[in-house]
Amino acid sequence: MSSRVSRRRFMAGGSGLAVSLTGSARAQARANPARGRVDVEGLVEDLKRAGRGADGQPAVRAVLERAVSEPGALLAGIGEPREAGIHTLYRAPDLTILNVVWAPLMVLLPHNHRMWATIGIYSGREDNILWRPAGPRVGAFGAASLSEKDVFDLPDDAIHSVVNPIPRLTGAIHVYGGDFFEAPRSEWDSDTLRERPFDIEAARRVFREAAQRFNCR
Repeated sequence: MSSRVSRRRFMAGGSGLAVSLTGSARAQARANPARGRVDVEGLVEDLKRAGRGADGQPAVRAVLERAVSEPGALLAGIGEPREAGIHTLYRAPDLTILNVVWAPLMVLLPHNHRMWATIGIYSGREDNILWRPAGPRVGAFGAASLSEKDVFDLPDDAIHSVVNPIPRLTGAIHVYGGDFFEAPRSEWDSDTLRERPFDIEAARRVFREAAQRFNCR
């Protein structure tokens, strides 16, 4: 399975310019045209086959592009976002598929994955700031503003932070080329921008607290 994305393609994606169809034609999302509803179980199966195939991340991108091209059909299948959180659709040592729901105006500090990731937005907005090492800290060098129907690739060495800049929930399918919850990785303090071990439970807490703030409004 391919685990690399060229720096040129990464930068193009960061500027919002790379949204072309790529990947294996056999990796396609399943929809029920009569009901206008994406079959989420079928979508997960297609993403699993794509992620484990010879094309790897490009094939996953092709599946996600089709799935989010009709946001209403995906919403009908997966359900309207109601609470911020990291919702697992599939998890294995070589692939993780998440339905990530961002609370209004929430921020997740800079972090890496040490595996490739592809993001498809089906509702709302997701702004990514792209970072790279700068001495003992990290420095921002690009950004990607994602809206409904957008798909964005991150290479396995990417560092990014995420903001939901709008006053409503944002929903996105995130696919990772490994076990998102077990891989050792780093995050960077939002104040000092210095590296420290990534804490998945702290990340879950950020989502819970953001959900509570939203629900108290």
